[in-house]
This record gives sequence, structure tokens and C-alpha cells, in this order.
Amino acid sequence: MANIVIAQTTVNDETKAYEIAQGAVEARLAAAADVEARMTLFYWNKDALRHERGYRVFFTTTTDSVAGLEAWVHERHPHDVPQWVVLTAAATSEQYLAWAVEETTAGHWRTPGPLMP
Repeated sequence: MANIVIAQTTVNDETKAYEIAQGAVEARLAAAADVEARMTLFYWNKDALRHERGYRVFFTTTTDSVAGLEAWVHERHPHDVPQWVVLTAAATSEQYLAWAVEETTAGHWRTPGPLMP
């Protein structure tokens, strides 16, 4: 049986963060996606310390869907090596798990709405 996981990435462009979040939900790879408010990212790149504005995207998905979500996000991510961290949910309600499984099941489709900022 599937379990819930929370996967996350960071993106340095607000519009791209929204596109990735909404697209993953529309593709049924995530039951939900949350875009966190703007933050500052610090990281090493080619022996130089860099910093830039960024947005963290959290995806609520299942263990059955997380590999497909990872591949999908990496294809659309602007960085060559995007952040990808998956956290296992220690406990979730049966109702929430059932909802997440239903929303990430192939064939369960609704007409998507407009991209919302």
C-alpha cells in the first residue's frame, strides 16, 4: 500500500515555481503542491559562493508516484542539478492518505484551471 511523502525542490523564479507546482498537480503526480514565499538561497557553484532569491515547492505525493514526479520536475527545472529531497510522513490519517492516493491515480482527471500566482 502506498504511503504519503513530501518532496521538495527550490526554484529561483516565481513564475517557474508556480508552473512546476500547478503542472505536477495537473499531471496527477502530486495531490497538492505548496509554493513558499520568497527566500534567499545560498549555495556553492563552480567554487564560488552564490546567493539568489528562490521559492521552495513542496509536493504532497505517494510512494507510488514520487519517482515519476522526480523525473517530471527534473525535466522542467531550470537548474542542471535541482534540489530534490523526499521526506517520509511518519503518520497520516487514513482519510488523507486515501485522498492523496485518489488524486495521484491515473485516469482521475478534472479540467485544470488557470495558472494562479
